[in-house]
Amino acid sequence: MARLSSLVAAAFVSVVSLMALQAAAEMITTDVIIIGAGASGITAAKTLADQGVTDFVMLEATDRVGGRVRNADFAGGKVELGANWVEGVNGPGPVNPVWTLAQEVNLRSFYSFFDNGTSNIYDERGFVPIEEAASTVEAADKAFEFVGELSKNLTEGNIEDISQQTGQRFFGFYPKTAIEMALDWWYYDFTTAEPPRASSLKNTVPLPTEEIFGPDHYFVADPRGYAVVFQPLLKSYLKMDGETVVDSRLKLGKVVNKIEYTDTGVVVSTADGSVYKAKAAIVTASIGVLQSNLINFSPGLPFWKMSVIYQFDMAVYTKIFLSFPSKFWPTHPGSEFMLYADESRGYYTIWQSLDKQFPDKSLIFVTVTDEQSKRVNQQSFNDTLGEVMVVLRKMFGENIPMADEIYYYDWQSDPYAKGSYSNWPIGVSTFEFKQLQAPVGRVYFCGEHTSELYSGYLHGALLEGERTGNEVIQCLKKGKCQGDFAAGMKPPPDSCRAAMKKEAEKTKKYWSKQVDSLRDQLHGKCT
Repeated sequence: MARLSSLVAAAFVSVVSLMALQAAAEMITTDVIIIGAGASGITAAKTLADQGVTDFVMLEATDRVGGRVRNADFAGGKVELGANWVEGVNGPGPVNPVWTLAQEVNLRSFYSFFDNGTSNIYDERGFVPIEEAASTVEAADKAFEFVGELSKNLTEGNIEDISQQTGQRFFGFYPKTAIEMALDWWYYDFTTAEPPRASSLKNTVPLPTEEIFGPDHYFVADPRGYAVVFQPLLKSYLKMDGETVVDSRLKLGKVVNKIEYTDTGVVVSTADGSVYKAKAAIVTASIGVLQSNLINFSPGLPFWKMSVIYQFDMAVYTKIFLSFPSKFWPTHPGSEFMLYADESRGYYTIWQSLDKQFPDKSLIFVTVTDEQSKRVNQQSFNDTLGEVMVVLRKMFGENIPMADEIYYYDWQSDPYAKGSYSNWPIGVSTFEFKQLQAPVGRVYFCGEHTSELYSGYLHGALLEGERTGNEVIQCLKKGKCQGDFAAGMKPPPDSCRAAMKKEAEKTKKYWSKQVDSLRDQLHGKCT
């Protein structure tokens, strides 16, 4: 049986955390309280500091910074348990802010050539010849192309949102066979971490990240950890001793359990009995944490706020890392990604070798999401190892060696994450998204989940921290506080809604004809 790793996740920078973790309860009055020292909290604090607001505290529940950017020691190297790619690079427009930071710290990363993934399909018989799967791959490609065009047409025509799955059905693509389901998972779940039936079409296809920042993705494998990209940001406003944070404004091990708020200030309490008072608070907790009972708001958050918080899903994305005594998978160019087609959709579907990243090791990992991810996280490493070895022996033969080590992290059970990242639900309007972003009293909210264009992405979290920091600056320095969202930004009145509905129906009929025409054209390409 493989040796099951006993791992301790590592942060990118050594932090003087012992004193912070063991400190007695304290009472502090400050200007701004930032709850969470992940990507959004880090950039929110930098935005405040850059504009002269330096009297703040950052309350982080764990013993490290970085949030869901987290690594672990595994098989003599470091693997990323959360965010792993710099996604959206090399476009003609603006530069992804994560890529800028990556270049600044000379982050070790590798271009991911996803295009060849559909050429490396396996099933219970082993490798599926390319010519055998060619027609199925072509149909899935055309369906994905159609869905992208349909999404653009719906957006341009101001037509209500539909699911990714509904878009597929417009094309006539109904994944039923093992290979069809594997391709379906590759195109959709691998990105959103939820199946097409649960995901918004208009907000996920095509990906705004790729449309705006570029089509390329780089896999991070840096011995310092991906979180090293935060180092330039932290150094710009926190006191450092070399690579060590020695600034008392960063407080680790502070689990926020209560936020009392009014229109003029906040009082934040932590589990160790500490109390912090401020003019404003920025809550960067994930949407999964906001949906849980970890933080008690007093008064309770209004219905309009909680209803939109509950609409979003906190998806679960699990990478299962395996170390072997030797390589038995293909190592030639274009073989990095491999698809396993099983009769059970999403069952250990996407395999990725780490030959480029760790040339002196034999490492590979498989990704599971949603229900499969939740199932895996509820069982032992030994049980999971048994399942993945059965799959690998179907793919590569009975004589492959047993894995030496296995490890994966359960993000859903992490009380300070409650999942991996948010996913766009079907039919959420721009108005509702503004509700998600909106403050309540002097409590401001941000994170990857509040990024309308880049939800689920690290760059979304960075940009949201900056946006929210600027909103707090406007409130504290210029008195331009947003106040009660429900009073200040209401849906259109009934008289307007009737006219809008009539116009929408007219537009819908026009675009329905356009969709029919597009479908006919794309079907023609497939014959």
